Parts: sequence; C-alpha cells; structure tokens
Amino acid sequence: MKKLELIFIPTPIIGHLTSALQLAHLLVTRHPFLSITIFIIKIPFPTRSADQIQSLCSSYANHRLRFFTLPEQPIPGNTNKTTILKPLVESQKQNVADAVANLIAAPDSPTLAGFVVDMFCIPMLDVAKQFSVPTFVFYTSSASFLALLFHLQELYDYEFNHDMDQLLNSVTEFALPGFKNPIPRKVISTIFYDKETIEWAHNLTRKFREASGFLVNTFSELESGAINWFANQNLPPVYAVGPILNVKEKNPQIERDEILKWLDEQPPSSVVLLCFGSMGIFNESQTKEIADALERSGVRFIWSIRQVPPESVLPEGFVDRTSGMGKVVGWAPQMEILEHPATGGFVSHCGWNSVLESLWNGVAGATWPMYAEQQLNAFHMAVELGVGVEVSLDYSMVGAAEGELRADKIEAGIRKLMEGSEEMKKGVMVKSEESKKATMEDGSSFNDLNRFIDHVFHKINTC
Repeated sequence: MKKLELIFIPTPIIGHLTSALQLAHLLVTRHPFLSITIFIIKIPFPTRSADQIQSLCSSYANHRLRFFTLPEQPIPGNTNKTTILKPLVESQKQNVADAVANLIAAPDSPTLAGFVVDMFCIPMLDVAKQFSVPTFVFYTSSASFLALLFHLQELYDYEFNHDMDQLLNSVTEFALPGFKNPIPRKVISTIFYDKETIEWAHNLTRKFREASGFLVNTFSELESGAINWFANQNLPPVYAVGPILNVKEKNPQIERDEILKWLDEQPPSSVVLLCFGSMGIFNESQTKEIADALERSGVRFIWSIRQVPPESVLPEGFVDRTSGMGKVVGWAPQMEILEHPATGGFVSHCGWNSVLESLWNGVAGATWPMYAEQQLNAFHMAVELGVGVEVSLDYSMVGAAEGELRADKIEAGIRKLMEGSEEMKKGVMVKSEESKKATMEDGSSFNDLNRFIDHVFHKINTC
C-alpha cells in the first residue's frame, strides 16, 4: 500500500496540542502505511505550558510521528496574549511552506496526502493549496459549537448585514441546529462579547467552508443532532472521532501519589473535584466565596488552584479547618481523579476536554464556564443532556460577565451535584458506556476515523 504523509499543525495551547498529539498517535498506530509530521509553533513570550509542551512532544515521538519546531517570527507590538493567534499563524505560512517543500524533496519520502490543522490554524489551508493537497480541520470543541458558528455566520452575513448587536437583540432565545432546547441569548452574548472577537470568529468560519472535512473530538451518540444536521448541509463532511483523551499526561509523581493515596481513604462517590483548566484563575474575592461554599457544604473535596502557592490566596485558617475533609493542590491529575471510585462530582469550567473526560468516567458535572465556547458546553451538559447541574451557565472571565458568584449559589450547586438525581446518574453512566463503545472496533468513532482515511486515499488517487 502507498505510504502517505500527513502534516499536522496544532495551536500551541496545551489543551489543543494534547488532543492533536493523541489523534496523530491514534492514526499512526491504526494505519502502518501512514506517517505524520507535527509542526510546533512557538509562542514568542514565556508561558507556563512551554516545558509541558516539550515534555509532551517527547513522549509521543517515534519514527512515524515526528516533530518540527518552526522558527520564531516577530509579532506586531500591539498584540497581546488574547489577540496573538491570528498574527502568529499568519507569520508562519512561509516557514511551513519551506519546511513541507524540504520534507517532500527528501529521498524516499512518502506521498504528501494532506494537512490536518487546528481550527485556529485554518489560514494554513492557503499553504496546502500550494501543494495541491486537501486540508482537514481538527476541531477540538463540540460539533454543536461548530454548527452554531456556521448558523450565526449565515445570519450575520445574509440577514443582519454584519450587525451582531441587532442579531443578538432580535430574540431572547436562539434555536441551535441539533439542539432540542432553545439557547438563552445571554449564553450566546458571553461568547461573542466584542466586535473583534465576533469578526475573527466569522472570518474563521468562512474559511472553514474551504476545508475538505472536519475531524471533531466528539462521538455521534453524544451529539447526534448536530452531526445529523451537518449531513444535510452543503458543508464539508464531519468525522466524529472522539473522545480523544489525554492518556499520556505527564504527572509530577510525588503530588500524584499523595492525591491518589488520599482518595483511596475516602468513601465511594464522596469527593467533589474543583478544577477550572489551565487559564481558570480567580481573584481573591471569588476564591473566598468558593472556600466559604466548600466549608459550609461539608462535602469532601479536591480543589486545584493555579496560583503559586495555592494556599496564598485562601482565607486565613481555611486549610487547617478543612484538613480532614479536603485537599488544596496546585496541579491535579484530573483524569486519574475522575476515574477514581471516590470521586462523585466535578465542578468544572466546561472546557470540552474536561467534559469528555468526566463523561468517559461517568462523573456528573457542575457547570462554571469561563471563556471561549464553555457557556454553550455548560448549557449542553446541564440543560440539553441533563448530565450535570448548574452553578452558572453564563459566567465569564471576559466581556459581558455575570459578576462574582456568591458562596450560597456555589454551595447549592455542589450539594445538588453530590446528592444527584437518579435520572442524572443514569444519564451520565449511559454516556460513559457510549463513549467507550464508540472507540472500540466497529464503534461509531472507530468507523469515522476509517472513513477519514478512505477520504484521504480517495483525494490522493483522484489528484
């Protein structure tokens, strides 16, 4: 069989990169005729995840999964950490083109079959066109959010004359393709909170239409409505290939062992995990509200706080007063905590990776979204599927924020989560079983990954 080469270009954000590496590893493991080169874009300023990214790449490298770090490029001085992605990706187009040209010119090199780019790296589609190969988008959020982007972009361009304020104020609820329940306007408005974000999102979505397909980190049993909607649209095909989970997470051994030993001593389903992602950092006032809620609830807990040291932002005496019922940690081995039988709930920022990990392990969540598409994920879990409870659906760390969440509301959400209705518990376990079956041989995601490879071969043979 003809040997093929795919070029992967992930966004240099740890959650996106982790999923991309896992997908690449899955592809080369399943298909011995395939090799993958992953281009790493370096962010031109210090980040907390830089060492983690380097360690992660090292753990995946082998003779058919290679890494190439692109040279750093100067970035305009008026960019910051929230606006850097667009110029960062654009600045690397020529470096990617040169690297690919060198790669395919090497003796006995495999046939270049296509690009797989992160959703934020879609401008690299222009480079793929130079080599007459297809571009597939690896979409690390939900199929439902992808459907929402296409739906809003059409409304924005053709019905509301590029006036997002008019669009958002036209109704109090939005019908989303594939959802049974209408979405409150406030959930949408916290995602699209300023003109720059709106225009960037719509430009990405317009470019998505030029792709050859979408590899989405989901499974059809979780998002059947959105996936069926895509099948009936004049849009590139969607391949639901998830859940793709971080099974090679590099864990600090001493901290990991201490946390898991403590969990071993707790009753089944008695512990709530509070973990808000790599960017989930609260101010001192909000941290105090969470601490008050935990202390008053009496629920056993593990609370991951990103500030260093984590105890520095807590109310005086909190750690001593709760030493018998909980642990405050900096880093937390999230996947291992969620799969531990002592864990009974997860207060989460509703990042899509965290949603998939909690469902895989059959742990219900309490929603506390913070940025990006997390408000939609929260609505999806708590309202549409009923596999979680609401702390908030429209809290945001940027833009039109709901404001500080008070201890009584947080406490109520934790109590409701840990008490858990039988209907919710059953729903979570059903999704857990479905997620695992999807990745097994002849499962829905297993078969969709094969469909993707067939698509790649067809493209190569018809070029």
